[in-house]
Amino acid sequence: QVQLVESGGGLVQPGGSLRLSCGASGSISSINAISWYRQAPGKQRELVADITSGGSTNYADSVKGRFTISRDNAKNTGYLQMNSLKPEDTAVYYCYAELRPSGSYYRHFWGQGTQVTVSS
Repeated sequence: QVQLVESGGGLVQPGGSLRLSCGASGSISSINAISWYRQAPGKQRELVADITSGGSTNYADSVKGRFTISRDNAKNTGYLQMNSLKPEDTAVYYCYAELRPSGSYYRHFWGQGTQVTVSS
């Protein structure tokens, strides 16, 4: 079965960097869009960035210039490079992908989430 697994979260100081990975496992025909969301305690989940199959990107205003979303289609993996991290970036980060499992239709999948904590 297809699943998404995030990795790369952890504790960093303000101004530091982290690189999150989102790997899709299983038999997959194609991956359309890959997105990163985050959810802080007491807040709704919000879109951070997304990237289409053609490589076009979109970012939330709060992370523009600091975060970069990318993908490696050969590895079925998406990435989120996070630089100049701020305490307000603290949240659980979730990967979300529109992909087509082999022999099936396009479907949406969520990863399990990875904790990012920015604190001194």
